[in-house]
Amino acid sequence: MNDWQALRDHHRMVADRPILTLFDDARAEAFSVRADDLLFDFSKTNICETGLNLLLSLVDTSDLATKRGAMFSGARINDTEHRAVLHTALRNLDTPVMVDGADVMTAVREVHGRMTAFAEDVRTGRFTGAGGAITDVVNIGIGGSDLGPAMACIALSPFADGPRCHFVSNVDGAHIADTLAVLNPETTLVIVASKTFTTIETMTNAETAKVWMGAKVADPAAQFVAVSTAMDKTAAFGIDPARVFGFEDWVGGRYSMWGPIGLAIMLAVGPKDFDGFLSGAASMDAHFRNADPAQNLPVLLALVGIWHNQICDYATRAVLPYEQRLARLPAYLQQLEMESNGKRVSVDGADLPIHSGPVVWGEPGTNGQHAFYQLIHQGTRVVPCEFMVGREGFEPDLAHQHRLLVANCLAQSEALMRGRSLAEATAIMKAKGLEGAELDRQARHRVFPGNRPSTTLCYPKLTPFVLGQIVALYEHRVFVEGVILGINSYDQWGVELGKELALALQPILEGASAEGKDGSTRQLVEYLR
Repeated sequence: MNDWQALRDHHRMVADRPILTLFDDARAEAFSVRADDLLFDFSKTNICETGLNLLLSLVDTSDLATKRGAMFSGARINDTEHRAVLHTALRNLDTPVMVDGADVMTAVREVHGRMTAFAEDVRTGRFTGAGGAITDVVNIGIGGSDLGPAMACIALSPFADGPRCHFVSNVDGAHIADTLAVLNPETTLVIVASKTFTTIETMTNAETAKVWMGAKVADPAAQFVAVSTAMDKTAAFGIDPARVFGFEDWVGGRYSMWGPIGLAIMLAVGPKDFDGFLSGAASMDAHFRNADPAQNLPVLLALVGIWHNQICDYATRAVLPYEQRLARLPAYLQQLEMESNGKRVSVDGADLPIHSGPVVWGEPGTNGQHAFYQLIHQGTRVVPCEFMVGREGFEPDLAHQHRLLVANCLAQSEALMRGRSLAEATAIMKAKGLEGAELDRQARHRVFPGNRPSTTLCYPKLTPFVLGQIVALYEHRVFVEGVILGINSYDQWGVELGKELALALQPILEGASAEGKDGSTRQLVEYLR
């Protein structure tokens, strides 16, 4: 832990240093990195050259390069489940990738080709529902089978020229009832996304959708697609094997939208733009594999996160995209980070000697400015902020609004760093005619502590390629953080216990005995049933 101790010692020396004092003519460029047309600026943090070098030493001592190579080569780095981690193979359609001596890319290309052909059939009207061409697609999944595609379809809406896509995840009947209420079952296609075809929330919603469709369609299963590897279960549901798209166990749910889980995205934007999305991710893969750590965007994004969470002890991280179409990105990244790195033991099973991942949350700007930014600016806890903003929008007639959006983004990061002193606040209130004790009282309410860190990721325009870059960037950031912390980022045992207890509670809610349950649970069951 020598590197960690050196970082803590350094932090104690600089904790109260104003970030603004670090700026000279060279700082902004020195504490920024580019990948293709992306610009990541982390100069508005309290990381100086000494701190950055100490952080980079973590990369060396964790042997990141070797572990990165192992991931891309198909080694079983998910060692609690004995699986490879190869979501990157789904966006690499050219180079062979070997797992246990076999090239997995043959199957990846075959499934991608089938997806492309099916998407073209739906989009051109060759595949129809009972009432004609498909107008709407309902994707039923949960977690990684929902958040990624739902986020991407919203983000890429300017490119969406196919059927309208809707997403149902919650087992709360309101979700599927409200979604289906406005759709025509005769022109609706349903995608059931569950690798095992046993996920209880997903299959409950799938059965509900099948009953809904069956009221108007003679063969409702003919308008269902499965993203699953359980061919026996999809056949029992009535889905033609030609409309079943599987993927291997080396693709984790929260990393899966690059393949069949992304079918809804391909249906919405078309195969060409979906492939552009894959190309953006592949470009980030290449940058991550080849760039020097000091110029490596995922590495530096991870190191900034480690500085803020494990060294500065800031428990949360706000993701703030100034792009309305990235409204679901904070929720997507919340799962990506917290399910991956929300662990309490290291790879060898020992208790972690340091904190694991932060709480990740956020909303698009400028909405958040009128909600939670009050706490970020003047609250007692420091919240590191990760701003994102595009140089250009998709509405040329509203370019003035985009300039206002960008101005707000830049102003917020500047305000967090600069703050407002008591002397400045006093001068403002004195100019309004206040004096004496009331002047001091009112001025104190208008003080901003400042010295609050942020990063900014800039991109040219939110195209499919750029979205692919951004998502892959954050995937690799999670990997780097996991390697440095010494944890397995690719299992998720923390979701299991609640599922098991829910299965046991369901019959109790239907009238079975609650004997053996704690007093609180018995009381809640009695009330709710």
